[in-house]
Amino acid sequence: MNFLTKIPIHQQENNLIDYNSKLLLIGSCFSENIGSKFDYFKFQNTINPFGILFHPKAIEALIVNAIEEKEFTEQDIFFHNEQWHCFDAHSLLSNTSKEVLLQQLNERITATKTQLQEVSHIIITLGTSWVYNHIANDKTVANCHKVPQKEFEKQILSVDTILQSLENIEKSIRRLNKKTSVIFTVSPVRHIKDGFVENTQSKAHLIAAIHQFLVKNPQNYYFPSYEIMMDELRDYRFYKEDMLHPNEIAVNYIWERFKQTWISPKSEVTMKEVAVIQKGLRHKPFNPSSKAHLQFVENIKNRSEQLLQKHPFMEF
Repeated sequence: MNFLTKIPIHQQENNLIDYNSKLLLIGSCFSENIGSKFDYFKFQNTINPFGILFHPKAIEALIVNAIEEKEFTEQDIFFHNEQWHCFDAHSLLSNTSKEVLLQQLNERITATKTQLQEVSHIIITLGTSWVYNHIANDKTVANCHKVPQKEFEKQILSVDTILQSLENIEKSIRRLNKKTSVIFTVSPVRHIKDGFVENTQSKAHLIAAIHQFLVKNPQNYYFPSYEIMMDELRDYRFYKEDMLHPNEIAVNYIWERFKQTWISPKSEVTMKEVAVIQKGLRHKPFNPSSKAHLQFVENIKNRSEQLLQKHPFMEF
């Protein structure tokens, strides 16, 4: 008896992810969820160099600024609530020192260009079609940084506008890296602050635009994170207490579906060995000085050293 509707996903045969791959994950907080899995299994990946970016225009701005080697100056930042902020970046980068903030922005924009040149896979997660335009600057922001809402105009991006943004992202990436695999997905996180109906409309605009884009650009890919959450995991027991974000069980489930689709089977042995080491490093002994525990620690150390000989980029 089958108790769920399973989303059929075509198994990828080419450009699979393995331990030689280099990945860049950009987008909504779901990028961080999946990125944390790549972190745990010690793949070569970078997650959101400018922090969480919720909508396509913010992602487009990051990629275009990186490729054009934008230099951030005092004109690009502002002081609010005792910190310096940048409308192009998440508050994770905000700082009490404007010099530190500018240094971080410029270092990360330079690093992002290098990553775009080198990565084998780019995973872009779109979260919402709703954006805020800063009235004074006539600019769509990535983050409002708790600036009063009266300073912004809220609007929903049309399907055509999102499509154009995706086209710009694609063209910009291909200027630097013609071989990378670009995987788009829509975040299953529901943005209820926009409203229930408005959230559905927002996701619909994203999905419609992505699929129109893929028809024109079939060399790119789509992974149905949103659809898996809505259909395969159609139950509130798969959400956190806020009933909006997927919980750990849901994230693990979607990760398994992604792994089955995109990660090379030949990486499975290494992933299992990494998992053994990770669990060992997190183990809390009853008696840290016991002979059994000291032997256990030595065994984990030897296993990690053997793995590092094959994959020197790993860090435990």
